Formats: sequence, C-alpha cells, structure tokens
Amino acid sequence: MSAGPRARLEAIFRRAVEAADPQRALRRVIVRGDDGRLRIAGEVLPSGSRLVVLAIGKAAGRMARALEEIAADEIRAGLAVAKDPTPLERIALRVTAHPVPDARCAAAAQEALSLVEAAAAEDVLLVLLSGGASSLLSAPAGALGWEDLARTDEALLASGAAIDEINAVRKHLSAVSGGRLALRARAARIEVLVVSDVPGDRLDVIGSGPCCADPTRYADALDVLARRGIRERVPAAVLAHLAAGARGLHPETAGPGDERLRRVRHTLLASNRTALEAALEAAARAGLRPSIVTRTLAGEARGVGRRLATLALATRVAQPWCLLAGGETTVTLGAGAGRGGRSQELALAAALELASARGVALLAAGTDGSDGPTDAAGAFVDGGSVARGAARGRDARDALAQHDAYGFFEAEGGLLRTGPTGTNVMDLVLVGVGLEA
Repeated sequence: MSAGPRARLEAIFRRAVEAADPQRALRRVIVRGDDGRLRIAGEVLPSGSRLVVLAIGKAAGRMARALEEIAADEIRAGLAVAKDPTPLERIALRVTAHPVPDARCAAAAQEALSLVEAAAAEDVLLVLLSGGASSLLSAPAGALGWEDLARTDEALLASGAAIDEINAVRKHLSAVSGGRLALRARAARIEVLVVSDVPGDRLDVIGSGPCCADPTRYADALDVLARRGIRERVPAAVLAHLAAGARGLHPETAGPGDERLRRVRHTLLASNRTALEAALEAAARAGLRPSIVTRTLAGEARGVGRRLATLALATRVAQPWCLLAGGETTVTLGAGAGRGGRSQELALAAALELASARGVALLAAGTDGSDGPTDAAGAFVDGGSVARGAARGRDARDALAQHDAYGFFEAEGGLLRTGPTGTNVMDLVLVGVGLEA
C-alpha cells in the first residue's frame, strides 16, 4: 500500500530541504586541493593569510560548523550570529532574536564590527550569509536604539510589505547593512558565501546586503513607510533619522559602482531554486507527475492559497500530479489577534476552497522550519481539514479572519513541525492531485 497523501508530500518537502543544506553546499565551495592549500570558490587562500569569519543568519551555525571541520587551522578569529544554538569550537556563537530584533542583536552587531575592524589587511574576511541576518545582526545607526528598530520591524511585518521594501527601510536604520559592514572591514579581500531567502536571489536584499552595494536611498525608505501606511506607527526618532538622511545629513549606503566594494566577491550556495528542483525530482521518484507552477510565489498568503486550491480542483489527471510553487507570500495583519505564519494562513485559505474535495492535498511550509512566530514550519490540508476542525470546535473561516491559522491547525492536527532545519530558502507549496487517501 502506498503512503498517504500527507506522508508523500512531507517526504518530498524533506528532500527539498535536504538539497538546500548549507553544510553540503559550503563543502562544495570551500575545498582543500592536492597541494594542501585552501580554496574558496576556486580562489586559493594566499600563503600567510588567515580567515576572519563572520557567519550571520538562520544557517549561520551549520555553516560555521562545516567551516570548522574544513579549515580549522586557517581560522584566525570568528563569530557566528544565529537564531538557534549550534556547538562550535573555534568560532564564537551568539544566539539573538528573529524576526524582531532585541538588545542581543545590537550587542552582536557591535561585536561583529569590532571583529572586522580588527582583521589585518592580509587576512581574508569570510562572511557566511543567510536569511534572517537583518534582524539577528541589528546595529542601530546614529542616535537610534534597538527598540526603535524593533518597533519599525513590527510595523513593517504587520503591513504586508515585501522583503525588498522591508530591507530598504532596514538598510537606512543600520550601521552594518547596505554595504556598510564591508566598508568598516580592513581585510583586502572579502568573500561572501550566500544562502538566498529572497525572490530573484538579489544580493542587496539578502540579509540587507551587509557587503553589497545598495540601489535604494533614504527617500526610498520614507516612500515605503508612506506606501504601506505606517508612518504614524514607527518611532518619531526613525522618521527623523530617515528625513535627515534624505536631506543629506547622514551618509547614504554604498551605491552601485562604489569602488570600495571592488574587493568583495559574492558566491551563491543555495536558493529556493535548489529546493524546487530537488522537490521536482523527488516527486517524480515518488510516482507523481511533477509540475512547477511558479518559481516566484508572492502576494497575500490567503489569496495565493485560494488560487492554488482552485487550480488543483480544475486539474484533470490520468495519473497523480504534484504541483510545486516556491517563493514567499505576505500577510497583512488586521484586527485579529491569533497566531500563525504566511504558510499556515495560505494552507487555511486553501482548506476552505478544498472542503469536501477528494484526492487533493496541499502542504505549505517554510524551509527553515519556522513559520511566523510559531513552532511550526507550516501546515497540511486536504478535503477533510475544515470538517476535522469543526469537530474540534474550530471554525476555519473565523480562524482565517482572526489570523489564527495556528490555533485551527493545532486543534485539527494539520501542523507540520520539523524543528530548525539549518537552512532558509523561502517557502515551498506542494499540491497533490489525484492522490489516494
């Protein structure tokens, strides 16, 4: 007997996450040649040079641990700033906050700046960058405090702003983003190895681009706040800082073509594309006909969930299909005070469309194992989800209106809990059509 729909979709999801494992990717890029010398993305570490390592993001711990195994003797100093603890030997670890920064994030940022400023010119600064870095390493600029950044992040996240909009603001409130970390570094060579968590793998957006030129300006940050209707919800100190920058009273971030960034090289290790391609292969091996619906999943989560469910219901198949989508949706919070994340909200909206449908199931989850401020990666739904929730006293429509997808799925049984995966390449949605129960 074949596995049930949930088990089949979960197996495909796990394979996709494994393919984006930053440790494996890092080992492909940092190698020791037959001559015993270390190579980073094909470039030899010069004789006499040592590595100064800064790992930032949700994958920071795993990447730092892999580097210790490969190049322990070459590490002069190192710092990893992560969301979850990872045992490290030569690289110091700081566990900070995500998605809203706190005092630990600001302290870690000052430690990171001290690290890169203390590196010798002949050292190679190796930055291991992954999603979540914007919050985990949060250095308030000017007279701002971490509380100002935290309140601004909360307003941005609740507004439904896209990640590039959020980071356009963050970069102009930070002393490390928008290329500013690289400008503070003394090393003559900076290598940045990147696990992407943003649409289009834009280097200036991943982790707010600490070593990358920034095409946005203070005026753009002010435009985001106005466009999203949150100027009145951010601290007055933030508005004053951005307005002063727009008037030329604060230095802009490093712009495209800045000669000071010529010593920086970025190498992409893994992305949502990596996970999607692995899911495509895994689905085929599982006997499903796979098809990628979109590689640029975006928009309001509940609307995307409805559209994917409608597409699945309209699909007529001679053999079981697996529709795949990758990207990152958004949630605009209203008056509801529930819990959840974008993947859970997408799944709940889909469940309402799929109510009583046979042979269709959907799994939506974050590849980092964390969906919003919850302990779940996402959720699984099928034609019986709404009825199962109702049997346990949960109304799906009311839960969606209250942004309480977590409460619904916790009662109904649809939550997907993976724990931290050690990677972060946005979200995946898997839709099975024609699956046996």
